[in-house]
Amino acid sequence: MTATVKTSYGVAIRDGFAHLLAKHPKAFVMGQGLWSPWYVGNSMTNLEIEFGKERVIDVPVSEVATTGAGIGAALSGYRPIVVHPRVDFMMLAVDQIVTQAAKWRSMFGGDVSVPLVIRGIINRGGEQGAQHSQSLQSWFAHIPGLHVLMPATPRDARDMLIAATLCDDPVLYMDDRWCYELEEELPPAADVSINDIAPLRRRTGKDITLVGCGYTTKLNLEAAELLAALGIEADVIDLRLLNPLKPALVHESAAKTGRMLVVDGDWRSCGLAAEIIAGVAERPELRAGVHCARITHPDAPAPTSKPLEQAFYFTAADIVREARTLCGR
Repeated sequence: MTATVKTSYGVAIRDGFAHLLAKHPKAFVMGQGLWSPWYVGNSMTNLEIEFGKERVIDVPVSEVATTGAGIGAALSGYRPIVVHPRVDFMMLAVDQIVTQAAKWRSMFGGDVSVPLVIRGIINRGGEQGAQHSQSLQSWFAHIPGLHVLMPATPRDARDMLIAATLCDDPVLYMDDRWCYELEEELPPAADVSINDIAPLRRRTGKDITLVGCGYTTKLNLEAAELLAALGIEADVIDLRLLNPLKPALVHESAAKTGRMLVVDGDWRSCGLAAEIIAGVAERPELRAGVHCARITHPDAPAPTSKPLEQAFYFTAADIVREARTLCGR
């Protein structure tokens, strides 16, 4: 029997780093505030002491230089993980990520790849305001050549980091501080292939399909519990891998329930939720029989004041309300 240990989402990320640094000599990490819990919470505690400051590198404030150095190291045979403690400021390095790293394999006929991981941490809420509260997964999932992962559970937080680092192409790994306190019994860490990561059914139901990723999977599971008390059984699908999308399980579930509610913690227009619904609408066998709806943030910058934040961010109760409308109950 394999031993398991109850581990939080934040500590599971640290376990992923520890596995990579112990087992893969070419792996290293660099980013702002890596030696500080204020920047990265409990997700990197004492890694620089255990593995040395030459492999866990705290860098000056320059997103462009850090990401560029990561690309150079990847091209030189290393497995760098670049950490951006706020996904908002990662946009300063968009040219490095989108125009350079994501393109090289295609531009050089497959002869050159960039095995780079970019970790972007979502920090929304807590009266941080519009410039510190973005998630942006739809932006980056739009880019060919860039894998995008969003873990919803402690095990996925650990295993997806490992899979991303062992991938031969650039991967954006987005973790959410709102998930850091989630706990799960975990088996020992092991190497994982990104090819094995696909959507998962987190709960089985027959009345409605709830689709989400990252933190919205947690909300969907909470909503499914509330709906069950009302006699509505929800299928809960966790997307996990946003680019390239693997929609087969979503379509299978939507065909079964006939109702699909997509929940995404990003903006509405041109967002991930629209893409999932469009995938159903394009399939002749689904478009007539599946009723769809979506919940997203409104198309407005996140507010700063607490009362306005409470109105801006949706909850499990909002998902229940929309699901009941879709089910006509």
